[in-house]
Amino acid sequence: MAVASIPEGLPMAMTVILALGMQKILKKKGLVRKLSAAETLGSTSIIATDKTGTLTQGIMTLAGIFTLDNTEESNKEVLREVILNCEAFIKNPNDNEENWEAGGNFTERALVLAATKNGLLKNKLEEIEPEIDKIIFSSKYKYSVSLRQKSNEYKIYIKGAPEIILSKSKYVRINNENIDLDEQQYSLLISKYEELASKGYRILAVAVKNINKADDLKIENEIKDLIFTGFVFLEDPIREEAKNAIQTCYKAGMKPIIITGDHRLTAKAIANQLGFKVEDKNILEGKELEKMSEKEFAKILKNIQIYARVEPKHKLRIIKAWQKRGEVVAMTGDGINDAPALKQADIGVALGSGTEVAKEVSDLVLLSDDFSVIVAAVEEGRAILDNIRKVITYLLSDSFTEIILISISLLAGFPLPITAVQILWINLIEDGLPNIALAFEPKEKDLMDQKPQKRNVPLLTKEMKVIIFIIGIVTDIFLLLIFFWLNNYNSHDLQYIRTIIFACLAIDSIFYVFCCKSLRQNIWHINIFNNKLLLISALIGFVGIVAAIYVPFLNTLLGTVSLHLSAWYIILGVAVLNIVLIETAKHYFIVRHNTEI
Repeated sequence: MAVASIPEGLPMAMTVILALGMQKILKKKGLVRKLSAAETLGSTSIIATDKTGTLTQGIMTLAGIFTLDNTEESNKEVLREVILNCEAFIKNPNDNEENWEAGGNFTERALVLAATKNGLLKNKLEEIEPEIDKIIFSSKYKYSVSLRQKSNEYKIYIKGAPEIILSKSKYVRINNENIDLDEQQYSLLISKYEELASKGYRILAVAVKNINKADDLKIENEIKDLIFTGFVFLEDPIREEAKNAIQTCYKAGMKPIIITGDHRLTAKAIANQLGFKVEDKNILEGKELEKMSEKEFAKILKNIQIYARVEPKHKLRIIKAWQKRGEVVAMTGDGINDAPALKQADIGVALGSGTEVAKEVSDLVLLSDDFSVIVAAVEEGRAILDNIRKVITYLLSDSFTEIILISISLLAGFPLPITAVQILWINLIEDGLPNIALAFEPKEKDLMDQKPQKRNVPLLTKEMKVIIFIIGIVTDIFLLLIFFWLNNYNSHDLQYIRTIIFACLAIDSIFYVFCCKSLRQNIWHINIFNNKLLLISALIGFVGIVAAIYVPFLNTLLGTVSLHLSAWYIILGVAVLNIVLIETAKHYFIVRHNTEI
């Protein structure tokens, strides 16, 4: 019974399935860092993603500059001011334009490249105005600052979210003069900002301030009474593959949501291009989220598709809210501050261009930063989960059959219908090879037509239990009836009868392994020849059982004898009957009740 009850091939098969799945995901530019995450991917129901680089191409280009006087001179001055507050750089500015290599984030690289094309070399400007202090961009403050010195004059250059910069501006530059920013001008600037955002542009406001240098100067105290100089706006085309991936998400019952630091109108425009069909009621800003209680947030959670102007702490709250609803959440991130949210998510997804900290706590790394890689990884995760369940169903049904057969025989006082060494042979020849071959089963075509499973769905589902029960109980009833009949009403000896039971169990395993190729479709709806390894393993298994019955050496080893042709009618009849019962059960659960296994 111990030999029969232990499916020794299961750990090896599961490891092979997970490893093969990770390899396939890697070919699609996704690096799975944890073996167990490959399985969890298959249950993903919520994908929370950033916008830039994942849904868009991450190829930022400067689309234009807006100033109130709208002259070429003022536009170029705004461009000069903004690159003096950029960390990006060009490694080889003296080479031809097509050979330039830029470093830094997407946005700042675009600004520095545009400035260089216009003859504004960042390194030359920095020689004239060296930087003496700075404030690095923070999602909390939504701006960055650079303090620079030119001779005995000191100036700070600020760039950031327009609504923040405008709220801190007291003056506006028009025709090289700094005048008070009145309500009419403020309204005009806000209107222009929203117009640009609604077209999907990323907009930065630029401001400056002349200050008196003092030894105890703290530049954070100087971010007020600024001189607004202009807007720079950039465009980043969407990824066409991401657009297709979004549609696949909806088809597969997954909910994609955008979490971005951009303005709500910018995010909405990009989302609509991607096929989200977003309305204003489907957008929530970080500041609005902060004012909500957990109960209030839970009420609107399922309706929100875009979170705009968010901070990393908001991501953590969003993930926890979905997890409380029983959803499996995958979330992208690239910065150090994203690490807590990446760790909290069921699948933390780090961008390949992100920080090492983000990658260390993540489960999946997008080597190409592409959103479609996440969807492809989920599909492979579903295939992994599918194949694990197929192997479990196959192995447990066989073990269950053997346990029940031996237990009932002992309780009824019958002689053992099969010996331990015969069970070992079945496990070695019939279970071992087909079990591993199932690990290489190609993914089914309808994988992404299924709804994702809730996080509380067990690996061993109700439908699997029914199939295992049918295989075990029904097969045992027939085998025991055959054993009882042959033992009491035939002239065959016990060794001959045991050989028939032995052959029934073994051949039955070879037959119903093909039923396990799909737990969602009946056998006549699938291609049973698309797994060559399974066909070879079934053939080897059949040869192994025939050899065990007709090779004298194996007869002695296994306690078997040669069978007459009439015995094979019984053996094949049991196998065919079992297939009919399994397929009937699958039809009941899948077709009539439209459930998923």
